[in-house]
Amino acid sequence: MKFAIETRLALTSLLAGLPAVLVAMVLLWTNTFANDTRWTVGGLIVLFWFGFSWSLRERSARPLQTLANVISALREEDFSIRAAGARNPDSLGEVAREINALSTTLREQRLGAVEATALLRTVMAEIDVAIFTFDGQNCLRLVNRAGERLLVRPAKRILGHTAEQVGLADCLNGDAARTVEMSLPGGQGRWGLRRTTFRQEGLPHQLVVLSDLSRPLREEEKQAWQRLIRVLDHELNNSLAPIKSIADSLEQTVRRDARPADWEDDLRRGLAVIGSRAESLTRFLNAYSRLARLPAPQLRSVDLPTLVQRVAGLETRIAVKVERGPDVVIRADPDQIEQLLINLVRNAVDASFETNGGVTIGWHLNDASSVEIFVEDEGTGLTDSANLFVPFFTTKPNGMGIGLVLCRQIAEGHRGTLSLQNRKQARGARAVLRLSV
Repeated sequence: MKFAIETRLALTSLLAGLPAVLVAMVLLWTNTFANDTRWTVGGLIVLFWFGFSWSLRERSARPLQTLANVISALREEDFSIRAAGARNPDSLGEVAREINALSTTLREQRLGAVEATALLRTVMAEIDVAIFTFDGQNCLRLVNRAGERLLVRPAKRILGHTAEQVGLADCLNGDAARTVEMSLPGGQGRWGLRRTTFRQEGLPHQLVVLSDLSRPLREEEKQAWQRLIRVLDHELNNSLAPIKSIADSLEQTVRRDARPADWEDDLRRGLAVIGSRAESLTRFLNAYSRLARLPAPQLRSVDLPTLVQRVAGLETRIAVKVERGPDVVIRADPDQIEQLLINLVRNAVDASFETNGGVTIGWHLNDASSVEIFVEDEGTGLTDSANLFVPFFTTKPNGMGIGLVLCRQIAEGHRGTLSLQNRKQARGARAVLRLSV
């Protein structure tokens, strides 16, 4: 049978004082005291004995009850109560101080959690992306304003409904990140779907995020057409305007009754200019066609050192230095990667000609899963890096402006990246191609 701690303290104090009480009683009854005196003194001894034991019980139990009340308040998330006796330099005072410090910490954490929750609710309410959460039975448990607009129903009317009832059953199956075609009450078209799992109160839930891709895609398509039309207008006018002018001049020459003596030379020169501009326009259209019809890469194992060495050897205008890295085998389309590196080396050599500088190509492992191939030149550096990858933008007199765009398309087709920037520690530019190993 277990006793409460208060009872145990009282019994312990009684047992601690029992030997002294027994000795006092023996001495009292063995001496020649009157009976009244014996009973009076014996009663006082027993009374004080029980009184001190009860006082010890109360003085030990009350601080513990106070601490229990404070801990109970913390459990109820009431952080305004503080334990008394925190200033006492004893063990109970130390416990009280620690509980008060814990209360302060919990209050600050609770305040931070409340503020974070309020911010999250505000963001979810205002964000222009539909957010839904479903429980383990695929019942809707949370929806934001964008989700309400998408389903054309307020949250209170759809919470608790299954995903099938609200038309989102397909979102809970298939790949967690994909683009889907859906027709919903609040809109139809292409949607970017993101799905993840989380736990709430120990139970699994699913978070579904739907973002409308149709509007931004239409805007991007519109901007792409506008850029294409501006480029085509510029290039066609550059070729057709002189052709029309020369054709009109030749027509006037032919219609004259009295033609100049060198009219045939003028005719030949005019036709030559027309042919030259027509050939330039043909090259432009062929270049654009090549840019638009880049095939998907045919991946296979490629020995990177051999590939880089071959690209460096193809440049005959200057000797390209090869800075060797570790032996690496990559999964890539060797023809496309070779063409990409040839373009980068050719651009680097063109830039170095202006300063009689050199060109270096090399590679190194960036981490365990990727490799970086770099081409460095000692030219004048990049002057307009913002337009490097704009189609048909070029700083070369006879350039077509598709080389770097084609290189970036090849890199992205291999799930890699291509970047160009000025060198920090030396003159010139540095191109970096990053590919997976």
